[in-house]
Formats: sequence, structure tokens, C-alpha cells
Amino acid sequence: MSMHSSPTTPGGGGGSHVADPQTPARQTATGSGSGDFSGDNRSQNSAREVFVDYVNRLRGGDMGSLPALLGLAVLFVVFGLAHDRFLTTYNLTNLVIQAGSICVLAMGLVFVLLLGEIDLSAGVAGGASATITALVIIDHGWAWWAAVLAGIAVGAVIGLSIGMLVAILGIPSFVVTLAFFLALQAVPLRLIGSGGSLRFNQEVLRGLSVKNVPVTAGWVAAGVLVVGYAALLLLRYRSRVAKGLGHRPLSLVGLQIVAFTAIVLGLTTLLSQNRAVNPDVFNISGIPWVAPVVIALLLFWTFVLQRTRFGRHLYAVGGNAEAARRAGINVTRIKVAAFVICSGMAAVSGILAASYTGKVSPGSGGGNELLYAVGAAVIGGTSLFGGRGRAVDAVIGGLVIATIPNGLGLLDQASYINFIVTGTVLLLAASVDAISRRRRSAAGV
Repeated sequence: MSMHSSPTTPGGGGGSHVADPQTPARQTATGSGSGDFSGDNRSQNSAREVFVDYVNRLRGGDMGSLPALLGLAVLFVVFGLAHDRFLTTYNLTNLVIQAGSICVLAMGLVFVLLLGEIDLSAGVAGGASATITALVIIDHGWAWWAAVLAGIAVGAVIGLSIGMLVAILGIPSFVVTLAFFLALQAVPLRLIGSGGSLRFNQEVLRGLSVKNVPVTAGWVAAGVLVVGYAALLLLRYRSRVAKGLGHRPLSLVGLQIVAFTAIVLGLTTLLSQNRAVNPDVFNISGIPWVAPVVIALLLFWTFVLQRTRFGRHLYAVGGNAEAARRAGINVTRIKVAAFVICSGMAAVSGILAASYTGKVSPGSGGGNELLYAVGAAVIGGTSLFGGRGRAVDAVIGGLVIATIPNGLGLLDQASYINFIVTGTVLLLAASVDAISRRRRSAAGV
């Protein structure tokens, strides 16, 4: 079911305005973090001007991921004070591994949510894809990479089918994906059998959750990441200055680089420590392999959303599909592509989940995975109404979602408390989204 409000014509007060096919995301891309072109000719010459501009955007309802970041900080403080093991390197590593599959699934759902649509089948699509991956390894002896490609291909076909039914036939996404949610549960049940399971113990795939990047390689990767980020910001600053476009002061660019460097090197230092219970006997150190996978996907999809024509068109269609169509955008193709990406990412998420549990069963993907992933995207700042969201929202929200059961588990709380707290956090996030949207509308954004 599409979650758009009623369409408005270009230039109307309630919708997005698409000026031309080359810059269709002029105002809908504000949710992308850096896609708002309205400030291209407005330089911010001091940190004070940047701060004032940020405060004004907050007042206008553009809160982005700030509520999720504040919520994550509160959770860390509360659980850290409540239990002395929460902030240990061992538990924080477990938290990263637990959040991996949720973050990946949520990243895929961001593409569908940006259109104001929904995909209820993403969780079970991941389970069906992981089942195919496990079967071709166990029964046919495929190489792990070929099996992964087969699983992702299954997810892409599922997404293509959903996208065509939604975009071409015009069936509401709620109905289509609900039907796929029911039907896809039959795939692992038929292939595995009731009560059975497939061991997911291929060395490389299982190692995503149980093995770590060598410490030296982790430091090299961290250095490359820091240098690459610094070069990107400085090149962008130089380019905007040379073209006479609006730009932030160099001091603030330097501050961003310093902050990013501190975070990356700090986390690398933390995860490079020996976190074994008996450090004199065992050595468990290094970044879990699942983390580089999530980071690579985050960087790739962030580039797609913010630096490609497809990304700009996606935001435009999500902001106002009719205005985007009149501007010459192929709305049908954009919608189909979004569902293909979502189900493809669901396949990757299903493989990561199977890597964590060590098996694939008939119930894989059919539990709360989808609900947690949707909650992660919304908590991170992606709007349910379309047109606003980023890939990083899914990662931030996924960390929030994973932190709740992790912390409550250490406190030995009953399982029903986990559901209540998670539901409350999601409701608060949806309320913030609705209030922010109302404030943006009142401000004429």
C-alpha cells in the first residue's frame, strides 16, 4: 500500500517541485543529507553561520538522524551504568555482529520507503535466498561466492516480480508484498522440511560472524578510510570554491575530518584489543568481518543515493511521483529498481543472519526481522511518507534496535520487556517523523 499523501501539482504548496529532468530532486533530496541544491550559491563563511543554519533546519522540522543518535547515546549511558559488562570490548563486538543483518535489511528497505511504499516480504525473501545459498553449497558443492551470487539473484528476481506488479499493474505494495510474505515462507519449508534445518558452516560465510579481520589489515583499512574521507572532503571543498558554489568554511571541513578520524581510529583501537575471557590462553582480537561488509554496502549505497542520477530521481519520485513523471523521469523503472535493490539486500541480510545463527531453517526471516528492519530505518530518520532518508539512517537505527535486546539481555529482563521497549522506541520515532513533517509543511519546505 502506498503511503503517499494525495499528489499535488508542481509548484503547489504541499508537494515537491521538479524543475527539470536534469535536477529533479531539487527539494525532495533534502532528505539525502547533501542533495539539497538550494544552498549551492550560499557560502557559510564561519562555524557560527553553519550552526545557525543547522538550528534553523531543526526548527523547520529537518531533524535527520539526530533523535536516533541521541537515543543511542542514552541507551549506551543507561545500559553502561546498569551493567558493567555492556561497554566491554567483547559485548560491543557482539553488538556489531548482532546489528549486521538488521542494518543491511534496513538499508534495502530505505529505497522502498523513499518511494512511500512498503515491502512486507523482505524478511522471508532473505530467508528463501539464504536457503538457496545453503542448498547449492551442501547438495551441489558450489563455491561460496557462486552460492552467494545465486542467493542474491533469487532476491533480485523476487524484487523484480514485486516491482512489476506494483509499478506496472498498479497493485498496492502492501497487498503484493503481503502475498509474497505468505508465499515465500513455503520455499524453505518445501526445500528443508518441517522441523529440519541446514547447517550454514561454510568456512568463509560462517566466518563473517565468528572470525575477525587481522589486526594489521584492520589498521590498514582504517587508514585508507580516513585518508579517503579527508581527500573527498578537501577535493569537494576545492571544487566548490573553484566553481563559485556555496561551501562551508575550511575550518569546519578540518573539524569534520578530525572527528571522523577520531571515531574510526578509536573504534579500531577498541576492537583490536584481545577480548577473550582468558586472554593468557586465547587471543580474540580484530574487527568482525561483518563490519567491513556493512561499511562497504553503506558507502556504495550512499554514493548511489547522493551522487548518481538514479538517486536524484528516486528522491524526486518519492517526493512527488506525478511531478517527477512530468519532468521526464521513468517512474515505473525507478519503482521496479527500488524493489529489486530491496530484495537483493534482503538476500545479503539473510545470508548474514544465517552466518550468525549457523543454520537455515523453515522459519528463517519469518520472525521479527522485517519489523526490526523497518523500525531501524524509521528510527534512523527515514520518512514513512517518502522522499526523505539516507542509507546511514538504516545503520544508526539498526544499532539502536540491536542495542535494546543486547542491553536488556545483560540485565536478565523478561523477553516481553524487549518487545515493549522496542515498540515504544519505534512509536516515538514515527511520532517525531510525523511532527517533523507537519513542521516542514507549515514552514513551506
